[in-house]
Amino acid sequence: MRRRAFLLSTASAAVGLTLAACSSGESSSTASGSSDAGGASDGGGSGSGITVVASTNVWGDLAATVGGEQVDVTSLISNPDADPHEYEASTRNQLALSKAAIVIENGGGYDDFIDRMLTSAKNTSATVLNAVDISGYTAGAGEELNEHVWYDFPTVKKVVDAIADALGAADAAHKDTFTANAQALNAKIDELVQTEADLKASDNGKSVAITEPVPLYMLDAIGLVNKTPEEFSEAIEEGDDVPAAVLNDTLTLFTDKSVDLLAYNEQTAGPQTDAVLKAAKDNGVPVVGVTETLPEGKDYVTWMSDNLSAIGDALGK
Repeated sequence: MRRRAFLLSTASAAVGLTLAACSSGESSSTASGSSDAGGASDGGGSGSGITVVASTNVWGDLAATVGGEQVDVTSLISNPDADPHEYEASTRNQLALSKAAIVIENGGGYDDFIDRMLTSAKNTSATVLNAVDISGYTAGAGEELNEHVWYDFPTVKKVVDAIADALGAADAAHKDTFTANAQALNAKIDELVQTEADLKASDNGKSVAITEPVPLYMLDAIGLVNKTPEEFSEAIEEGDDVPAAVLNDTLTLFTDKSVDLLAYNEQTAGPQTDAVLKAAKDNGVPVVGVTETLPEGKDYVTWMSDNLSAIGDALGK
């Protein structure tokens, strides 16, 4: 679990708390009820729909898709170009959380600032959906939990159903609509699951390298074997320097061409990840860029479909 600190810059409440997580970007948004990238409204619940606040635009987009015109969604973290480890919460975020009827957080240490800001905002009535808790995943013996559960389609389907249930409880008159929207969305996610299965049928057992464990649920579902030294990806995730010997072992994966692709987190860069990226390109190893938030102009299903297509294309080279 990543434990990189974030800054919380709120003028209120001396909410000068140290925030642990692996979040991204800064507040930005799209129209209420839209399934456009970001799936968020600008006003922190200023519309007439059910006020939903999501920690990132990944969960915000899913909420907007399920809720349609009946929801007013704010995604606190949505900038696709920002370094995902330099997020600063604001008084505007705190205001949005104070008004929320439903809050969707990732959990698993990814966005702990949500719980702390909810406490500071004294909002005890909001329904809080925690994606990691909903997933049912726990850390195994000697292992840390991979909190990037939005790359795990079974978990996403569970969260979609939980969103529909929460919205139905908040607005019984539209419960059937929320359920139907969730079913339609999950049917599209089932198609993504099938794509993973198709890739596994042709590429099971191929080797990959990563800069961070962001896409590991997807890579595992395809049957790909992560060859990255654990100390490398852990150090990058923690924001620590990679030991020279570990970096050399990682670079050797590319000079020896012992991996079939590199999955590279485009939102976190530094000298050591840049060295890995260069080694992959110099040695003809395909690179698949991944992100932690929705790219501009895409919804969740389109984004994940594009990720799968990129992986398929890379493995086919």
